[in-house]
Amino acid sequence: MSRPSKLIAALLALLASSIASGFSVAIAQDSQSQSWSEVKCARYTKGWSDALARRGTRGLGPEFLAAHEVFLASGCTARANVCPRSTEELDLANIMVVVAMNAGTASTFPPFACRK
Repeated sequence: MSRPSKLIAALLALLASSIASGFSVAIAQDSQSQSWSEVKCARYTKGWSDALARRGTRGLGPEFLAAHEVFLASGCTARANVCPRSTEELDLANIMVVVAMNAGTASTFPPFACRK
């Protein structure tokens, strides 16, 4: 084998080795990454915190806040059971629907529903 051929072969071997190690790192990172449900919940939770920081809790009843906390504590998997009753609660619920959609979730993701 000529010198340029050996150099090309060595470079190809190095490239193949680098690619293989890159794949193993990518696979390891994927196995430790969050599920889509966890990502959605983290984005929604941040949006909730940001909204409360901007708007405050004036006009938000303790039942509304407690029911929403149950949703967040469940990893955003609890049944939708947060019923906005006041104007402020409804305004915040509408904001959170937009926040959820901007975060890449469906408009049905937020926990707002009024059940009998």
